[in-house]
Amino acid sequence: MTVIIAFLANFLVAVAKTIAAAVTGSASMIAEAAHSWADCGNEIFLLIADRQSKRSKDVRHPFGYGRSAFLWSLVAAFGLFTAGSIVSVTNGISQLSNPEPVESPLVAYIVLAIAFVLEGISFLQAWRTSRRLAKERRSSTWDYVLGTSDTTLRAVFFEDSAALIGLVIAGGSIGMHQLTGNAVWDAAGSILVGVLLGIVALVLIKRNFEFLVGTSVSPTVRDAVGRALLEAPAVNRVTYLHIEYVGPNKLFLVAEIDLTGDQTEHDVARRLRDVEREIATHERIEAVVLSLSVDDEPSLEFGPAPAL
Repeated sequence: MTVIIAFLANFLVAVAKTIAAAVTGSASMIAEAAHSWADCGNEIFLLIADRQSKRSKDVRHPFGYGRSAFLWSLVAAFGLFTAGSIVSVTNGISQLSNPEPVESPLVAYIVLAIAFVLEGISFLQAWRTSRRLAKERRSSTWDYVLGTSDTTLRAVFFEDSAALIGLVIAGGSIGMHQLTGNAVWDAAGSILVGVLLGIVALVLIKRNFEFLVGTSVSPTVRDAVGRALLEAPAVNRVTYLHIEYVGPNKLFLVAEIDLTGDQTEHDVARRLRDVEREIATHERIEAVVLSLSVDDEPSLEFGPAPAL
């Protein structure tokens, strides 16, 4: 729903900005139009990512298709960099060498104001979702968005944030052009919008690349998984724990545990399988592999953590 709202808002904004750019000839408006069309394309990729990642696992993909979300989100981030950032910077540099006056600036202001409202609605949806999930995990909204494996939510949050800042930059640049009569301000606005998009794109590229090649979970997630293991009635202690993301909010868990009691090998194997099946029922666990601890291995300690 978050992506659909963002796509509809960006599509309407992109059309309005394109018309305004044609009417005004403003470099900043051209940059903003490129920004919105890039966002529209990105959100299509994000919808593909969301759909592909939810495919059921099969024999050839025992961990499911979750990592495809990181791949498609990486493609979307590259799209934002090329179709948004590079186009905006190039356009601004071109305008610097051949500055032109902005015609009918009122049209630009009206479109920017409407765009700010629509982008604000989309951002508010992403912000509310992020804040709610951050509270559940006892984290700040910013830390949650930056660290979450939910690539779709992070992309919409960052792109909408950049959109709102970009609108302010474009409006300010056109305003300074009017006040000073110097078209350089408008060209500088286009370059600044491009730089902003480049920074956001590089952040998204970096995070998606890290999840795609494998990144460690946060200490909070590790503590939550460890505490959940120890709370199982059959588990006495945990001596090894490996957790990795295999998709948005999907984990692959490998652990060595010591079972309670002192039973025969056959009974121990059955109890170990039962614990695996119990853990695998959790919505965030895609796959789990448990083995028995060796007596002389030290126990792992886990701090208090919110529910997984």
